[in-house]
Amino acid sequence: MLLSAASFHSRLAQLGIAAVCLVVVGWFLLPASFDFSKHLSTSQLGSPLSTTPKTTVSPKQNHPADQLILRANEDFRTLVNKETRNLHDAAKAYQARRGRQPPPGFDKWFTFAANHSALIVEDFFDRIYDDLNPFWGIPAKQIREQANDFVHRISVRNGNATGRTDIPREDRPWIGLWEDMVQSVAEYLPDLDLAINVMDESRIVTPWEKINEYMIKESESRKVVPVDELKMEFGSLKELDEHPPEHFDPGWDTIGAYWPMAVVGCAPNSPAREAEIETDYTNPPPLSSGYPPRSHEGYVSNWTFASSPCDHPNLQGLHGTFVEPISISNTKTLFPLFGGSKLPMNNEILLPPAMYWTDDPFYSGGDSHGDPWEQKKDQLIWRGSASGGRNKAENWARFQRHRFVSMINATSIKQLETRPDYRAPNFVLPENDTYDLAARVPGAGQTGLSDWVATWSDAAAVHLLCFPDPDPPRCPYNDAYFSVAKAMPMSEQYAYKYLPDIDGNSFSGRYRGFLGSTSLPIKATIYKEWHDDRLVPWKHFVPMDNTFIDVYGIMEYFVGNKELGLEGHDDVARNIALDGKTWAEKVLRKEDMSVYVLRLLLEYARLCDDDREKMGWAESGVG
Repeated sequence: MLLSAASFHSRLAQLGIAAVCLVVVGWFLLPASFDFSKHLSTSQLGSPLSTTPKTTVSPKQNHPADQLILRANEDFRTLVNKETRNLHDAAKAYQARRGRQPPPGFDKWFTFAANHSALIVEDFFDRIYDDLNPFWGIPAKQIREQANDFVHRISVRNGNATGRTDIPREDRPWIGLWEDMVQSVAEYLPDLDLAINVMDESRIVTPWEKINEYMIKESESRKVVPVDELKMEFGSLKELDEHPPEHFDPGWDTIGAYWPMAVVGCAPNSPAREAEIETDYTNPPPLSSGYPPRSHEGYVSNWTFASSPCDHPNLQGLHGTFVEPISISNTKTLFPLFGGSKLPMNNEILLPPAMYWTDDPFYSGGDSHGDPWEQKKDQLIWRGSASGGRNKAENWARFQRHRFVSMINATSIKQLETRPDYRAPNFVLPENDTYDLAARVPGAGQTGLSDWVATWSDAAAVHLLCFPDPDPPRCPYNDAYFSVAKAMPMSEQYAYKYLPDIDGNSFSGRYRGFLGSTSLPIKATIYKEWHDDRLVPWKHFVPMDNTFIDVYGIMEYFVGNKELGLEGHDDVARNIALDGKTWAEKVLRKEDMSVYVLRLLLEYARLCDDDREKMGWAESGVG
């Protein structure tokens, strides 16, 4: 029976409402055990490639990324609703979360934060306690003396910060930048010494069993001290300055592979502790073409899990940090060493990275962070050195930046599509239909994936850093696989919509700049930073697995496939990019770093005091 035009449109409306209802019902019928964890994912409907689209293909309904983004928005609302707006509520939130009174000076910290328009959410400072809590198991005197003797340190005396190092500051400006960061709050600080890690690599991995002992002592030390028994003032370090301590030797290990040193920081029953240690990196990397473990249909749903080497022992052969770092100087001895980033199993105390404090356009992109979204190229851009460690002819295929560039290089994919007997040396493609891509992966003579990738990808190394001669930008053992591109300032990269961020020798110093831009960061990392508790994946950035197997699904979700008429989710990408920028301008400012450092160092100063278990701050009605 033929319908009238009005009846036809009415029927379409009814079907549309029914479809929406089915999506909503499907969402609420997901099992309660489903692991969204606060970060979420992507995949796409597809059909065999044709040269001319016959019709526009609508985006897949109830896409995994849609679900992850919805949950991320809910998690973000929950987080910001915890904001405290007065000193009394902030102290209550502290005590409820930490199990003891805030440190002396907490009132000055709150006033400083409020005067700098900082959002005060107690969860934002969880990193501080993850880093410091084990030190409750170490005598305060030992902490003071070890920090005071360290060659690279920042000292605060009488409200002034002074840096000391034996490295020329023009060669390594980090001490000077951190000194300036500490100086921004020094007037509120007691005397203290901060030992500083000036290397890229993390340096302390205390065995999990020993850290667990320290954490038990920390837990036992938690108590709310009666107000009339509180010690509310810090002492000085005058005696330590007049009678310097004996030399402290952390016992650095400088020889050997890093994975065996790092894995002792994982729990005894973790996959990393139970896995066989890999020593031969001449073989192809241990990659799977299927979904990453515990992902949501292939996409990162648990950011903490996805970035954890303890849960992914295959990373020992997929990341330069473990394959062959530039340098190793590692100790099992827990002492108060501060740094800008670390692995989840490392035991440094994190400061905001020095390169986030600098105004150097190399790390920030300068004053301009990009044109409006609509004026940007609908493409992904990546430029950087092939860093990550010491890559050689026998191990380069195991390095993360090499792998990422290869995976989104149309020429390298084309070889897989056109040569059935060819195996890429450093990557695999997702199994056919794994991500339900419109441009199918190679098989049955299909060559559409490389053609599609070529429409949105522009990734290249600017220097291949070959060993033992890292000066020429090219490498003889890489000539068949990589070309070298000219460096591109970050300000020019902001002309592109999609900015992947990949670990180098440690964390990527461009990440804060990317977050503050009008482009969309796509982040893969195994490193922890000071701001992790402030950012919600799929709300402020897009998380990516460290194998990068999900990159094709992520990009199809956002850019679609114009050749096939498959619509993307450009509006969703724009929203995440701009939400991330707006949020970074509220919680990742230099003022926010100062607020974080002041809170961190007040806690650290309490740990260094012999009377620390009865030290604290309280007001009438609190504590």
